[in-house]
Amino acid sequence: MSDAERRRELGQQLRVDSIRMAAAAKSGHPTSAMSAADLMAVLVDGYLRYDFDRPESPVNDRLVFSKGHASTLLYAIYRAAGAISDEELLSYRTLGSKLEGHPTPVLPWVDVATGSLGQGLPIGVGMALAGKRLDRVGNRVWVLCGDSEMAEGSMWEAFEHASHYELDNLTAVVDVNRLGQRGETMVGWDLDVYAARARAFGWHALEVDGHDVEQIDRAYAEAVATAGKPTVVLARTVKGKGVRAVEDVNGFHGKPLDDPTEAIAELGGERDLRIEVARPDSAEPHRFPTGKLELPRYDVGAEVATRKAYGDALAALGAARGDVVALDGEVSNSTFAETFANAHPERFFEMYIAEQQMVAAAVGLQVLGWRPFASTFAAFLSRAYDFVRMAAVSRASLVLSGSHAGVSIGEDGPSQMGLEDLAAFRAVHSSVVLHPCDANQTAKLVAALADVEGIAYLRTLRPATTVLYGPDEEFSIGGSRVVRSSEDDDVAIVGAGITVHEALEAADRLAEEGIAARVIDLYSIKPLDHDTLLAASEATGGRLVTVEDHWAEGGLGEAVLAAFASADERPRVVSLAVRELPGSGTPAELLAVAGIDAEHIAAAGRRLVAETARVA
Repeated sequence: MSDAERRRELGQQLRVDSIRMAAAAKSGHPTSAMSAADLMAVLVDGYLRYDFDRPESPVNDRLVFSKGHASTLLYAIYRAAGAISDEELLSYRTLGSKLEGHPTPVLPWVDVATGSLGQGLPIGVGMALAGKRLDRVGNRVWVLCGDSEMAEGSMWEAFEHASHYELDNLTAVVDVNRLGQRGETMVGWDLDVYAARARAFGWHALEVDGHDVEQIDRAYAEAVATAGKPTVVLARTVKGKGVRAVEDVNGFHGKPLDDPTEAIAELGGERDLRIEVARPDSAEPHRFPTGKLELPRYDVGAEVATRKAYGDALAALGAARGDVVALDGEVSNSTFAETFANAHPERFFEMYIAEQQMVAAAVGLQVLGWRPFASTFAAFLSRAYDFVRMAAVSRASLVLSGSHAGVSIGEDGPSQMGLEDLAAFRAVHSSVVLHPCDANQTAKLVAALADVEGIAYLRTLRPATTVLYGPDEEFSIGGSRVVRSSEDDDVAIVGAGITVHEALEAADRLAEEGIAARVIDLYSIKPLDHDTLLAASEATGGRLVTVEDHWAEGGLGEAVLAAFASADERPRVVSLAVRELPGSGTPAELLAVAGIDAEHIAAAGRRLVAETARVA
């Protein structure tokens, strides 16, 4: 059997197995898999270099199904490669099966979760950056894309960045089958339009018949041989290829075939063709030097912005750990990620104003074992929220730093104020959410975040704040710090970030009136230090004031309330937060207008003590 004949047979097997899986599950997207079957048959039989016994190896090629709904095709490949059995294949979409409706890393050969369209190619850019700029092992990244997702802006962020970084180890294969979920796509079968766009972005573009295995073979060979730019293979395909009842027929997206037995017979019946996916050549990945961690040290009483401490600490962490990399969304002179960039330019990636690509690249980098820290203004991370959500599904480990949070940024106004970020990141599965209030605390937390598994978010401040803690103090994730207390506290004030400093001033004012206020720096908002909060409630007779530079919904105040949800005795909690749309002004003016400055905190504490005293 010639290579071409074997690949045609393999393509048919992949189609048959896709139909079988969807029939067994009574759901799935077999027609979307059938259009791309020949494209993947040629790839896995002739070009992919992958060791299924060592899926984590950095020398492996990476295969990403950006069109994750074609999961039956991916799983059919795994069966053909001998990675899964036929019995497991037919467990598709059943409870407890690792063959989920869209691929996730519960399978060791799946690097990232896909299914939210427009994400696979941007993540592939991160993987290709790791291979070309960091590991330097000569591996390739192959991404199967759908034509519907070419309408996503994130795809074109990926096209732009892949060209900018000259990622000639990246090949996108676009399955242009014309039909989306509800009808024809924006461009249909006009490959010339796709090619012109790709070439305008600096890509090498090839147009092929996606069912001609010889053409596909030549295109892949040309992609591998192309230097200095990424390649896109634009393949004209037929949705539901091989079964007349569904070929290029609208209305079969996301449905099993009506008569799978007849369809399988039309495709020539079941097959048990096995392929030997070529293993990569051995290579030793490049590694950067490591040294002793020497975090920056700031004098107590000094005025230092936590965003500056983030940059200083990240640069120090980079010197100590060669696996730490940094990305930024073209605001590194404000987030202070430029400190890392200047110290470790080979491990810094400028993502420009493309926050979706920035987060996606971080996800791709961490697949290969790198520890990414990505930063921009807190407000702008909301643009990439779906990528963060899917990163959690991918079991990714990365750190996101959002600066310029809250009304305390001042004159720039509400478009630049991150006021939703704490709520957003608290909602992410297994996330860590930190909001330090001073420079030494920030530095220690940055170092701790390098070892956190999952999605971590660090909120930093624009204005300089007074250093409260000495450089040798320790801060654990999940902890808090009681900054001020006595044995006879009347009320506890709980804040984080800028509001810790306002709370301390409020405590001074209350002390002048004979009211003792405990001040808690709740720098770890998730996970939360329940014990310290419970102790504060008990010590103060159940009087708590929470104060945050964030919307009232979903932030620190609601986190504190959640801590008492199952308590036998619940405290009286007054929540101070931003409740009206802010404008421009000085930080002090905006904190006052929002009702979260020292004066308003003191007033809230005073009222709470007075009200509960009357009740008693």
